Order: sequence, then structure tokens, then C-alpha cells
Amino acid sequence: MASALFNFIFFILFLLPFCTLSQNDGTVNVGTSLAATERSTPWLSPSGDFAFGFQKLQDNDQFLLSIWYNKIPAKTIVWYPKDTSPVSRGSTVEIDAQNGLVLLDPQGRRLWRTENIVDNVSHGFMNDTGNFVIARSDSSGIWESFKNPSDTMLPTQIIEINGMLVSRTSETNFSRGRFHLDLLNDGNLVLNTRSVSRNSGFDYEYYSSQTSDLGNASNSGFQVIFNGRGSIQVLRRNGERKALTTERSIPTTSDYYHRATLDFDGVFRQYYHPKSFSGNPGWTAAEYWPENICVSIIGNVGSGACGYNSICRLQNGKPICRCPQGYSLVDPNDANGHCYPKFMPSCGEDDQKGSAEDLYEMLEVSDTDWPTSDFEETSPCSEDCCKNVCLNDCFCAASIYKDNKCWKKKLPLSNGRLDTSVNKNVSLPNGQASVENALEYSQGYSKTQFEGRSTYQEHYDFFQPSLIQINSSKMHLFLSSHDDSTAHLESPQKQNHGDSQTVRPVLPSYTLPV
Repeated sequence: MASALFNFIFFILFLLPFCTLSQNDGTVNVGTSLAATERSTPWLSPSGDFAFGFQKLQDNDQFLLSIWYNKIPAKTIVWYPKDTSPVSRGSTVEIDAQNGLVLLDPQGRRLWRTENIVDNVSHGFMNDTGNFVIARSDSSGIWESFKNPSDTMLPTQIIEINGMLVSRTSETNFSRGRFHLDLLNDGNLVLNTRSVSRNSGFDYEYYSSQTSDLGNASNSGFQVIFNGRGSIQVLRRNGERKALTTERSIPTTSDYYHRATLDFDGVFRQYYHPKSFSGNPGWTAAEYWPENICVSIIGNVGSGACGYNSICRLQNGKPICRCPQGYSLVDPNDANGHCYPKFMPSCGEDDQKGSAEDLYEMLEVSDTDWPTSDFEETSPCSEDCCKNVCLNDCFCAASIYKDNKCWKKKLPLSNGRLDTSVNKNVSLPNGQASVENALEYSQGYSKTQFEGRSTYQEHYDFFQPSLIQINSSKMHLFLSSHDDSTAHLESPQKQNHGDSQTVRPVLPSYTLPV
């Protein structure tokens, strides 16, 4: 009896290593589930390069269902369901025979599932390519993450006609952003912007692969291929390929991890990361499209590379968005978002205080332009004339002067960019009146009025009213601020509270288009 028990225990111990190996071969059986906790063990690919599971997001208690590079410190995410939100602790994902992957909240309510599951599911498989496949009993695929991408392509992945990548909102916000990469019906691979709120109708294309031939469809593209050697190509129907990146321009995939991501700033970049490393080397961008997104987005629809009323400049291949003087971010946590004016000149109420020239001054900023948002043209008009026509118009947010012509701008200002080739001046009229008079009769925007929905009021340094003018050689911003006091935007009129005063500017509400 003792001998039989010993043999049984030995047999179990002998099998344990093989059980462990079977759990790491990438196969995930029907009925297997994962929970959204820090201790949850993800489903690994055979090599361990990729993991599928829940990744805890920074600075909150939310988790994202995702696939990531597992052997690098950053645990870079390369896939997530692009139409879902991060989930609460205790949520689960499971492999279901009828629905494939099913994401449930802690109460068991379904949040997301894989679509178009037409056959019974046998198992899931996490490939070493980074592709998670839901398979039949013969291992043929029913659904795969490569055919349902989020914002990233990986080597061996293909995008077909009408396939797309969608940017996230920010580096840490995985909600749907406004930049898209699309392979169109005509064979062109394009980058364009889209209204997030409408989720329909595209704005202007700001990059095109030029792989469409309306006269001969065989010359048009029909696939975007990220091949196993790291080259991204558009495959034409006649078999020819247009290379976006060549194998000679990038490190080998045998020694480096690769990915191509439509980043939250709208730039499509191909990155590489060493597989063997010390420390934390990070990802290096090998190529990116377009070359300068700040000046690539044109047209009258949408805000441009940055948010409304913002200015874009390129730095090391990345767009940097900044609010002009006198404007602040609507969302302080979104540096690429919209800016709102802290103040606006009043219409008519300043007439008794003096002329516009007495109340405002002008300041210059070079090589800046908002090429759209025109509402009036004056010609002929000198540079001084252009300043004055904007200075004396309370609806003028900016003006451009060039070749004896003047264009006045309206809010919101769009497609703002720093561009040394434009040779233009921008001017903002800025108040010169005393602080006491400014507090008494100036008007401004509160964050509440601008957003049109929140009751939250912020404290801002008080800026006197101002305008902008743009000329053909440099941009001028004209502003001044009250250096030693802060206006509390709270009361419709001045109220005494001991030695302090509070002022609430009164202006029509202003809501940004989205």
C-alpha cells in the first residue's frame, strides 16, 4: 500500500513540469478566465514576448484589457478593444464557446465581446507575433486581434481595404481619439481627423500614400503589409509594392521588437526596441508620417493638429501644442487640447472709458499663423490699418496682414501653427488701462461659460482685454497681466468682502465645437 502511494506521488511530481509547459504554450481553453487585479497572471505567448490580460492604468484603480510587449520594462500596449473603456477592479474576461472573448464587470454585466463569432469556439491562442486568435477545433481562426486593431500594427500584420487604426485620446487615456489611419476603397492609405463627438464624417486628409489609380484599378493598393522583416508597404493589386519603410533603414526584427503606432498626437510612427538590453532604453522612432503635422492639416473643418485656439510647433518630430498668451487649456491634463480665452474685449461698454488705442496695445510673436477662421477682408490696408481695424472690432480675435491686405479672424481659431515659411505677423490687442479700471469695466470668460456645462469656477490671474494681429513677417501678441492680485470670477458685479473685491466677467456663453 505504501509502495503504491509512493509511486502515485512520484507520478504526479513527474507530470508537474509538463503541466506547467502546457499552460505556457499560448493555448487558452474555453471556460478559462482572468480577473482585473494586480495578481492576475496574463495569458502568455509561447516565447513570453507578448501577454494578454489586464494592465493597471497609472494614477487610478482602472484596468485595461489589452495585449502588451511583456519582456520590456514599459510593458507597451499594442492592442485593446477600441470601443470600450477601462474597467473596474474585479472585472473578468473569459473564453466562451459561443461568444469568444467576453468582458464582464464585477456584477457580471457584459461590457464587450468579440463580434462575428459564427462557429463554436474551441480555444484561444496567444501567438508570438502578438496576434490573439480565437480558433475552431481544427485551429483555424474565427476572430483575431490583428484583424481588429486599435492604434498599432505589428510585424506580419496586414490591414485590408476599409481597415483602420484609431488613435487614443492621450498617452494614458485609451478612449477613442480624433486621428485615423484608413486604407480607402480607392487604394490610398491616408491619415485624417474625425470629430470624436459625431464619430462620423471625416475632416481633411493630412497624409496620403498616393497609391490610387482611378484609371487602372490594378495599380491601386489593397493591403498595407507590415512584413516580418520590419518593412511597411502598400501592396498594389498588380503585385507591385510601395515601401513606406525599407529593411535597410531599420534594425532587424531578430534583434529588435517593432511596432507602428498612430500616436495620440496624430503622427504615425514606426518604432524599434532592443530585445537584449540593460537599464530601460525605451522605443526609438525609425520613421514617421507626416513629416510636419503642424502644417500638414489644412481646411476649414476641425481644429488642426492641436485643439482650437492653440498653436502647434514641431520639436524633434513631435507636435508641441501651446495656448497663446491670454488663453488657458480647457482641460489642464490635455496639453494637446482646446484653449479658451481668459477674457474678451467688451462691445460698447468701453466707449466711455476712452478710445481703443488708449485702452489697448499690441505685442508681437514671430512666424505664427492661423490660416483659417477669416470673417472679414479689408483691402487696401497697411500694417497699421490692419492693427486698427482689429483693435476697433470687439469680435476680432486675430488679424493677418500681407501684401496690403488684412484678414480679421473669429473664434475659435483653428489650425494654429509656428511656421517660419509663412512670413506673417499675429497681433492681440491688449489692455493698457489701470488695474482699478480693468477690474471695474473689463469683461472675460470663465471656464464655466466657455465649457457651457460645468458649474466649476477657477481662479485666474486677471488679464486685461486683448486682440491679435497677424502680419506677413512676424506674429504679435499684445497682452498684459495684473501681477500682484487675482480676480475671483464669481459675482456678477463688484462686491466688498472686507478689504478684498471679487469680480465676475459677464459675457455670452461660448462652447467649443468638437
